[in-house]
Amino acid sequence: MRAAPGGAGPSRDSGSIAVEPHVNLSAALAQAIHHASGIDVAGATLQPVGGGSINMAYRVGLGDRAFFLKCNHADALPQFEAEADGLAALAATGTFRVPRVLGCGRGEDEAFLLLEHLDLRPLASDEDGQRFAEALVQLHRHTGDHYGWPRDNFIGRSPQANTESDGWARFFVLHRLTPQLERARAKGYTGALGRDADALLDRVPGLFVDYRPQPSLLHGDLWNGNAAIDNTGRPAIFDPAIYRGDRDADLAMSELFGGFPHSFYVAYRRAWPMAEGYEQRKTLYNLYHVLNHLNLFGRGYLGQAERMVRALYLELRR
Repeated sequence: MRAAPGGAGPSRDSGSIAVEPHVNLSAALAQAIHHASGIDVAGATLQPVGGGSINMAYRVGLGDRAFFLKCNHADALPQFEAEADGLAALAATGTFRVPRVLGCGRGEDEAFLLLEHLDLRPLASDEDGQRFAEALVQLHRHTGDHYGWPRDNFIGRSPQANTESDGWARFFVLHRLTPQLERARAKGYTGALGRDADALLDRVPGLFVDYRPQPSLLHGDLWNGNAAIDNTGRPAIFDPAIYRGDRDADLAMSELFGGFPHSFYVAYRRAWPMAEGYEQRKTLYNLYHVLNHLNLFGRGYLGQAERMVRALYLELRR
């Protein structure tokens, strides 16, 4: 999920609450981290890491060791548990460098996720793009029998239902677009998000009459701030919102905010060409993320969401 330009460390997901340059862990939080991870962080130095809008994030220095710590209010624990599950699933594929989960839990007032600290840089060169594409193709070749995931998780702060299904169009309508549209309407955003959106949802299955995507393992939130290269040159990903679905959804998200080298798209399509109709599916899949940004960050995304709904509705009613 996009919130702000990228930062450093294994995640670019930092604090919506301003943090001072020098931060000390509370004794209760240090004790909770030690209990969950076996790592004694009492007395560690903390360097705030910027780049997001959901959590507070820090580089934790402990002698010659470094860790990456995310913190939030105690009720954010389910989000961190879901993130840990997603990171473990991605790491198990062996396709990308993924920060290792060291501990997850809750202190008196704060939830936390402690991760391996990775030295990362943004994708920049043609070689970076090609390597990242090769890894993503291999990730997407990890397929399952159903769309969805065994547990629900989150896209940013928004709940993301992953009830497993045999039908991709039904899954995407029921568990992606419908919940976001309902939240948007509850916030008073109607207009094209009203009747046009309802008509669009009825027509979505028509996009998939002759296209049956494999249930690929997806990162789920693949904007350029969640993609990087580590200090050995290996592609890295983090901050997932995983599920199994159409691989086009990851490719579409990568185009939504830009930032990926052109070589990434060339290399991906060379290894695994896109089926006919990708451009239309891209708009559909990115509508989910634009609606989520509307619900999380406000009216600045309303016009874009309305234009996408109208364009898809007009195309699909032909």
